[in-house]
Amino acid sequence: MFLPTTAEEIRDLGWDAPDIIIVTGDTYIDSSYIGAAVIGRVLADSGFRVGIIAQPDLDGPDDIMRLGEPRLCWGVTSGSVDSMVANYTALKKKRMQDDLTAGELNTRRPDRALIAYSNLVRRYRTGTAPIVLGGIEASLRRTAHYDYWDNRIRRSILFDARADVLVYGMGERAMLAIASRLSAGESTVGIPGTCRIGRDVPEGFLALPSYEEVCRDDRAFERMFTLLALNSEHPCSRGLVQRHADRLLIHTPPAPPLTSDELDRVYSLPYERAVHPFYAKQGKVRAMDTIRFSITSHRGCYGGCNFCAIALHQGRTVVSRSPQSIIDEARRITRLPGFNGFISDVGGPTANMYGFECAQKRERGPCARRRCLYPAVCSRLRPDHTAQVRLLRTIKKLPGVKKVFVASGIRCDLVLADTKAGRAYLAEIVGHHVSGQMKIAPEHCVDRVLAAMGKPGSRHLVRFRSIFNELNDAAGKRQFLTYYFIAAHPGCTLEDMMKLRDFSARELRHFPEQVQIFTPTPSTFSTLMYYTVRDPFSGNPLFVERDMRRKQRQKNALKQAAQSGSRSPKRRTSTRGNR
Repeated sequence: MFLPTTAEEIRDLGWDAPDIIIVTGDTYIDSSYIGAAVIGRVLADSGFRVGIIAQPDLDGPDDIMRLGEPRLCWGVTSGSVDSMVANYTALKKKRMQDDLTAGELNTRRPDRALIAYSNLVRRYRTGTAPIVLGGIEASLRRTAHYDYWDNRIRRSILFDARADVLVYGMGERAMLAIASRLSAGESTVGIPGTCRIGRDVPEGFLALPSYEEVCRDDRAFERMFTLLALNSEHPCSRGLVQRHADRLLIHTPPAPPLTSDELDRVYSLPYERAVHPFYAKQGKVRAMDTIRFSITSHRGCYGGCNFCAIALHQGRTVVSRSPQSIIDEARRITRLPGFNGFISDVGGPTANMYGFECAQKRERGPCARRRCLYPAVCSRLRPDHTAQVRLLRTIKKLPGVKKVFVASGIRCDLVLADTKAGRAYLAEIVGHHVSGQMKIAPEHCVDRVLAAMGKPGSRHLVRFRSIFNELNDAAGKRQFLTYYFIAAHPGCTLEDMMKLRDFSARELRHFPEQVQIFTPTPSTFSTLMYYTVRDPFSGNPLFVERDMRRKQRQKNALKQAAQSGSRSPKRRTSTRGNR
């Protein structure tokens, strides 16, 4: 049964009112891949009455008030993606398609959705239930931040949305604590993983440079960002405050990540794995093609790539589900209507981070300045793919399962660093879990650009490709690697893209087609570089391409090579690694 989204469903359940109404910028997909559904299910599992309103009409009260008013609070999220990233390309052109909207047209998610939805609630509510912000847009915009679309520093979104509380990170612990305290008539002050507005500095909290200071001085902005990055992971972080005029943003230390047992519980909840019928009648939701028959094996990412938001939202600590929990979910998938025997993916932010973690990190949290994978795989991490190999072999033998794909992407350096099971893991993937192509994301080949990205050197890629080809030959298969590359990242010039084009042709024997222009998303190190035109780690000046036409030219340096290569039948059929 879905969480209610209509007045009829509320009446059928016999509720006088929901305890919590979640407002989201995605259509309502009841899936463990959708944050609003996860939070809703977790709250419902603890006894709270939860309703969901997806993509409400901004022009009147009919949509936003159709469930009445909540007894405890409104939960507001832009959805699975920052709304500005969802609505605009890296060249600031409006996106026509939205994979998380019924009908697939990008017509339902407003710009700066947290602000728009909070304003909508305040305009039409008659009660005093607080507004709680959450999701990735809240996480990335929780302090003062550079906004690419406005090309300026914006305030914490908590001020602009005029909400009461902001939840950052994955949110289950914080939202349960908020709901429990509100139900008991208690204050929500001090809950880990939250931000609020106040006037007094709590004892022991660290002061960030103020909003006004970071607007004036990019060095102050750099200091602010570095302090935020160093205090964003449990248990090694302090509380933070940042002055905005005469008020303070009060940022509590992060909540602990869920344990494996808790994560198992989250993924055992009764998701329908479908679009709610109220929205399904509006058209197809493209995201369902990817997520309906997929399984999340873990949360978090060791990578900490400078352009990626995962570290600030999910964290660098990887928490894996138990094998039994994942196998049980696979069995449930085989009983779903329309299942044809193919599990689309078993993975996480990166597939091959399942089943191992740094013992020191478990006890004390991530190292303050040291990264797990850059410039090389940390000796304390000790990657071991044994558990994932065993898991995949078990799932593929389940009745009704024809094939299990691993589509989340694989870190080459982790495979190579695992001297115990890395080659066996890759052999398992090549032999049984690839559909013609396997995607990896080297992003570039020029070491100076890779350093700005926080990615390892290209030697790992060349060695990985060689082993991949050997294993394909041994398995009697003709499968290919698909490479994802980034153009116009800070530090990258047109000449660097020409070098990448030549490297791809010479070393990879491949003409890249998966090329994206770097998008400066809030609160990543790469966005910090884009704004300050400086490497925050060395302090050295950094080339940054800001001209839209020249950004496109960088992308075209690879795209045109791909188009040229695809016109040559001889080269396409004879060159290994070409798509």
